[in-house]
Amino acid sequence: MSGYTRPKLLTHRRRAAAAVALATALGVTLAACGDGSDAGSPSSTQTASNGDVFNGADVSFASDMIQHHAQALTMVDLTEGRVLDPDVQQLAEDIRAAQGPEIEVMSDWLTAWDEEVPETIRDHSNAGHDMGGDMSEQMEGMEDSDMPGMMSGEEMDELQDASDGEFQDMWLEMMVEHHEGAVAMAKSEQEDGKFSDAVELATTIESAQMQEIEQMKGLLG
Repeated sequence: MSGYTRPKLLTHRRRAAAAVALATALGVTLAACGDGSDAGSPSSTQTASNGDVFNGADVSFASDMIQHHAQALTMVDLTEGRVLDPDVQQLAEDIRAAQGPEIEVMSDWLTAWDEEVPETIRDHSNAGHDMGGDMSEQMEGMEDSDMPGMMSGEEMDELQDASDGEFQDMWLEMMVEHHEGAVAMAKSEQEDGKFSDAVELATTIESAQMQEIEQMKGLLG
């Protein structure tokens, strides 16, 4: 990897700033009209108190991406204590810096829309700081085979148990697949979503994660 020069990454700063701005714009007065009972259909729309319109696609995007991001952050947590190339370590920190604030923003949306904030693997692993036990045990009952790019419990176990010599390439390969799933989800939101902030975040996620995919492929090469 000595021939690879890491591109200057400002993506995580831009995404973190965008997430904070979205949270501020959301405001404490945002509340969904109605009980949200028919928000599950992509074509069903609801109107929030600030005039923004959201639909079932927006709810699905936020709910699924929270879980998707949470698994990515858990994969980042698994890099702690590992011997990694500096570029890989920096990438892991970029992912942490970007996706943590995005989870908070999407959780705020769901709360404001009177929708349930989904349980994630990080709820079971004490926000990622207690990595004891198998990943598959912590993910029990939470796996969603329909969510693109999500690792199975068994795959997470393999990553956790990998030797130092195997870990870095395994992590990069899995994170590429994980990012590709997030890109697919973001594209769906851009096509079907109605809530402007969610569509904007989806656009940001697609762009940022495509850039990170290219970087990770270069690190694998």
